[in-house]
Amino acid sequence: MGNPGRQDIHRAVTAIFESVMKLQTIFISFASSLIFGCSSAAPVAVNTSDTPARNERAQNTVAHGPSDRMPTNTNSTGKWSQSGDPIDTSKFDKAIADAEKAQKAKPADTTAKTALAQAYYERGFALTESRQYASALGDYRRALKLDPSHAEAKQWEGQIIGIYEMLKKEPPKEGEEPPPLPLQKPARQ
Repeated sequence: MGNPGRQDIHRAVTAIFESVMKLQTIFISFASSLIFGCSSAAPVAVNTSDTPARNERAQNTVAHGPSDRMPTNTNSTGKWSQSGDPIDTSKFDKAIADAEKAQKAKPADTTAKTALAQAYYERGFALTESRQYASALGDYRRALKLDPSHAEAKQWEGQIIGIYEMLKKEPPKEGEEPPPLPLQKPARQ
C-alpha cells in the first residue's frame, strides 16, 4: 500500500504507543482509586446486624471531601465534554477536506474513499496522542465507516472504548463525539 520502511516505522511507533497506553491505563486505575477513595481517615464501624446502621442518604465521594459541592464542568456544551490538550489540527482538517472533495467527485472510487478514511485516521491518531479520546473516537468511527477493514482505526476505537469501560464511563455514542479542542493562538502584542 505504501512505502515498506514507513510501514515498519509506523508499526514500531504503534507498538511503543500501545505500551505507553498500557502504562497510562495502569496509572489511571491507580489514580482513580486514590481520587475516588474516601478522604476521611476515621475508622469505619462494621454493622453485624441485619438492620441498617444509619438512616442517611448515600453520599458520593465528593461529599466526603472538604467541599460538599459537586464539581462543575465548565468546558461542556452538551453530553460530552472536550478534554485533553489542544493541538493544531489544521493540516489534518485540510487533508480531510481535500479527501472529501476527491471522494465526492468520484463516489465510486475506492482509492478516494480509502484516502478519506486514512485522513480521518491520521487526525484521530493525533487527537489520541493529545488525550482527546472522545474526539479521536469520532474520527476512528468515520474512518471505519468508509473503510471497515482499517485495522488501526479498529484497534484504536477498541482501546479508547476500553479506557471508558475501565473508568466505568459510557463512551460517546456514534455522532455524539465532540469536535477537537481548538488551539488558542497567543494574542500578538
